[in-house]
Amino acid sequence: MMGDVSRVMRILSTALITAGLVIMADVGLTLAWKEPLSTIYGSIQQRKAREQLDDLLGRFPAAEDLEAASGAASLEERARILADRFEAEAATGKAIGEISVPRMDLDGVVVVEGTDTASLQKGPGHYTRSENAGTRKVGDGSALPGQGKTIGIAGHRTTYLAPFRNLDRLKKGDEVVLEMPYATFIYEVEKTEIVDPSDFEVVKNVAYERLVMTACHPLYSAAQRIVAFSALKEISLFGSGEGIWQDP
Repeated sequence: MMGDVSRVMRILSTALITAGLVIMADVGLTLAWKEPLSTIYGSIQQRKAREQLDDLLGRFPAAEDLEAASGAASLEERARILADRFEAEAATGKAIGEISVPRMDLDGVVVVEGTDTASLQKGPGHYTRSENAGTRKVGDGSALPGQGKTIGIAGHRTTYLAPFRNLDRLKKGDEVVLEMPYATFIYEVEKTEIVDPSDFEVVKNVAYERLVMTACHPLYSAAQRIVAFSALKEISLFGSGEGIWQDP
């Protein structure tokens, strides 16, 4: 009987030690890189988002979208028309484009519509107009690239691929590229700030088109937010994989 008890205790001790080592390994990987278990799930969701984006690229802009924009007098006006027409394609949780930020080691990560929990598990999320209209905390809401207003994108820093982990690396003059189905937009970083989580004024509209990227701060905490502000620098328009217009 005592032998059975001792054997059970040894098994239990081994199980507890193993569990402790697994937890320590998970914490160590999270501190050094990103949370491994959610990263696996995030990778699966990102692949699904990539498939959605590929499908989207095959149907937008359609011939009628290009026709609607063809009579515009300027590159900016063409981009606005296409962005306005693209709004109908932007459904919560679905892919809408890609983001690349060399300084952050971010290369062609799919952006999805929405900043709800499920959407942010797939990749960086665009602050939707419907979300903002419901809360009435961010002025006119988060626009789409090309609409001449503020575009808000949020991302995780330690979980679900941690796309914005290195947001604090950004310096003035760094480039951020948003590639949408209708155009590519290049933004230039103006500054970064640390704010309270309740400070929704950071994504209010200003007198020019800008990109605002937000994430929790510091790492492993949601006590504050780190915010990067970038101004639109350049637009390149295209459609269905072919060059349609040249920059002036």
